[in-house]
Amino acid sequence: MLLQCVRMEQKKLRHSYLWLVFLVIPVIPAVMGGGNYLQNIGILEAEWYSLWTQCSLFYSNFFYAPLIALYCAYIWRIEHLNHNWNQLMTMPIPIKDVFLAKLCLALLCTIALQGWLWVLFVITGKVVGLTGMPPLKIFSWILRGSIGGMGIAALQLVLSMIIRSFAVPIALALLGSIIGLLINNGGLGLFWPYALMLMGMNANQTEDMVGSVIGYWGSAGVFLLVFTIMGIWWLGKKDVVAS
Repeated sequence: MLLQCVRMEQKKLRHSYLWLVFLVIPVIPAVMGGGNYLQNIGILEAEWYSLWTQCSLFYSNFFYAPLIALYCAYIWRIEHLNHNWNQLMTMPIPIKDVFLAKLCLALLCTIALQGWLWVLFVITGKVVGLTGMPPLKIFSWILRGSIGGMGIAALQLVLSMIIRSFAVPIALALLGSIIGLLINNGGLGLFWPYALMLMGMNANQTEDMVGSVIGYWGSAGVFLLVFTIMGIWWLGKKDVVAS
């Protein structure tokens, strides 16, 4: 049943232009990062690592979480409009499968965004004159960031389910990222999902910020599980609403 729900959600998104948004917007932090690198090339001597500090500074703090939020908001906007919510809630489908299907697509979105980031990072490096390929360690940071982003995806899915406004959850994701930067600087990144994503990506750093691998994965798993349970519980309590 869950697989059927995932296919149903994919059909709803078939005619959307989200793919274009996700292709174009990440180009902005890549260009900004490359420009910053060229302007400070005299003091940025670690080549690919230095370029990563510049690209990740903009992408992780201002773009990644809001893009996830945009995807989650769009997934639920379809249900919030045209009385689709009542139709959804009266279908012979387990409530948990409804939420999990949307979550599966949101999680795929977090991974796809990171994959596109890697491609843009390599292209940016070549444009600014770097030789060879980026170290695999940076690629591992990108993958690790997607793990941290999964908790954000689950949280944003819950927020977009509860809040009918399309823009508010996206604004909250941006605010969460900014707060996450402050919390991460205070050494408490494991306790805030947006900061966890910054840690995973090693944003604006050349040295690894994740001290405990077990702690990082444990925190990421807890956030994902808690927000998923919360979303399924709330959806079951919401039931059919008045038109």
